[in-house]
Amino acid sequence: MRAVVGDHLHIEGNVVGVHEHTAVIIETRGPDGTPPYLVRHDNGHEAVVFPGPDCWIEHEKGAPDA
Repeated sequence: MRAVVGDHLHIEGNVVGVHEHTAVIIETRGPDGTPPYLVRHDNGHEAVVFPGPDCWIEHEKGAPDA
């Protein structure tokens, strides 16, 4: 999984009652855009995330595929 700043990380709800949510990647901390990522959630909360199999990345429009 590779990302660049500005990409969106989609986190699927894998628990009943938890819905999919999206966070904006504001920093990549691994080499060449690999995890972990510093993300900002819709409510403004920032966290370091190590994405699991329930996550996927939506690349910024016009960005080259990673």
